[in-house]
Amino acid sequence: MYKNFSYGEITPKGWLARQLRIQADGLAGNLDKMWPDVRDSAWIGGDKEGWERVPYWLDGFVPLAFLLRDEDMIARAKRYLNAIMDGQKPDGWICPCPDEKRGDYDVWALFLICKVLAEYGVYAGDERALECAARALQNLRERMLAGTTKLRQWGKFRWFEALIPLGIIKDRFGGEWEDGLAALLKEQGADYADYTGEWKTPVFHWRIFTHIVNLSMMLKTEAEYVRFSGEKYADEAQRLYDILYKYNGSAVGLINGDECLAGVSPVAGTELCAVVELMYSCERLFALTGDAKWADLLERVAFNALPAATTEDMWAHQYDQQANQIGCVHLPGKSPWMTNGSESNMFGLEPEFGCCTANFGQGWPKLAHNVFLRSEKGIVAALPLACALKTEINGVPVGVEIAGDYPFGGRMTYTVSAKRPVGFELAIRVPAGAKAKLCGKPVRGSFIKLEREWNGKTELTLELSFAPRLSPRPKKMYFAEYGPLVLCLPIKAEWKTCEFVRDGVERKLPYADYELAPGSDWAFGFASDELKMSFGKVGETPFSESAPPVMAEAWLAPVEWGFLRGYTTVADRWPKHRKALGKAKKYTFIPYGCTMLRMTELPKIIK
Repeated sequence: MYKNFSYGEITPKGWLARQLRIQADGLAGNLDKMWPDVRDSAWIGGDKEGWERVPYWLDGFVPLAFLLRDEDMIARAKRYLNAIMDGQKPDGWICPCPDEKRGDYDVWALFLICKVLAEYGVYAGDERALECAARALQNLRERMLAGTTKLRQWGKFRWFEALIPLGIIKDRFGGEWEDGLAALLKEQGADYADYTGEWKTPVFHWRIFTHIVNLSMMLKTEAEYVRFSGEKYADEAQRLYDILYKYNGSAVGLINGDECLAGVSPVAGTELCAVVELMYSCERLFALTGDAKWADLLERVAFNALPAATTEDMWAHQYDQQANQIGCVHLPGKSPWMTNGSESNMFGLEPEFGCCTANFGQGWPKLAHNVFLRSEKGIVAALPLACALKTEINGVPVGVEIAGDYPFGGRMTYTVSAKRPVGFELAIRVPAGAKAKLCGKPVRGSFIKLEREWNGKTELTLELSFAPRLSPRPKKMYFAEYGPLVLCLPIKAEWKTCEFVRDGVERKLPYADYELAPGSDWAFGFASDELKMSFGKVGETPFSESAPPVMAEAWLAPVEWGFLRGYTTVADRWPKHRKALGKAKKYTFIPYGCTMLRMTELPKIIK
């Protein structure tokens, strides 16, 4: 339905550009310099990991480099991409493994590197990369037909990821073999509809069909597949998300999984890979279906869960984040997580597993890349974020630039420019729940569609306002929200820097590990439904705990809460009582994404 523009046509602006620069200067922008699994990867002839980590890293690093127009980063990205393409075998095989072990190689990494190459090829204009991905997927088809490659493990449960590069290749080259490969993949791949009964009662046991990253990825399966099958789209994504969310949802739109489905408890965790993969699924679902609800969910996750999972300088990240997170330390004894270890919610280089270290970098660049999309009628302004587009429509140079601080502010200016008269539709998406005015006039619906002849410069002002509110959660808990922003009580953190070497991988500043112990009270309930909003300037660090751009004043009273199973840095799932232990006072709530430690879900005080 909608297509992405090239990287060169899009220029992030405002706070989004600053966030991308912070990422480029942090961990995701420097893994090739200091992390062995990327720096010395078998993908470029080294002796370290030769499976998913370099493809994961490139999946975020490539769009980041090109969107920032950073020549050094572009050169570093091309070094990896060219090395991978140079290593492709004559028959099309591209993954780094001995020829005799191809049958044992889990082809999930093949799907991922083909996606990286195809997206780079089409959005950065490298025809060789597109041809390379096409030959790799043709080789996969031949091997599957011959029975020398069969989907198993991750490849079986992520088969639909191959449809993304396959769709790009079909659009570009218009061949006939792509539909056949898509059918082969579906035939051997897992059908998640077969496992929905397993999602309703989480258990302390690792299972691939309750793995949270797989589930965040699989939502786009039907939308991707119907392009090849010609079947009618039935919105299976919504049905599956509803089941997942009912039994495992969080206040910020995530599905709890640490690392498998973990229920609705606010101290359950969600793996960072699942955050960025849910974002990508939402981006693909919106582009393929045009349904604005996926852009709404994308905003919810992007403005809350994504920034909360990294330090402000983006040199450290969590594996698991919690809605009610009062501490992030190396926990003693048995881990409280469903299947993860005792360091999972620490911030650092690679807490628990390195998959998130490699993968989390796709979040912000792909969000920026999806601010504008191309429609059959013209341009879709999908996200009201500061960004500029320069493209051509019917041979006429046109542009759209958005200025504003959304979601921290509600006033955006859309400047449309055309070198000479040209007709096209500009569709501006309006976030769910917003009262909207365009140029002072109230508007309704999810899209404002302006189909006209444009010439010169036209300025449009969009004003959005939201009503702050307390929204319900399971077990009679509540959370504060304002539009797409979830607001929570920040907890003062006492930081401890941990520098060490493990398995030959060094942690040292600026990529050290950190423990955060609680340094302020956290056991409260809402004493009133009232939330008084205030707004400040968006600083150089957009998601700043010390200078948050949005705040809410809330009345809280202390309650008896307690800790989970005797831990002293993990809150119990729910309070022991909901009666006030003292007088209510005013406390300042800030955006979830600005916090390191937080309380998000609280009870209402029983009088």
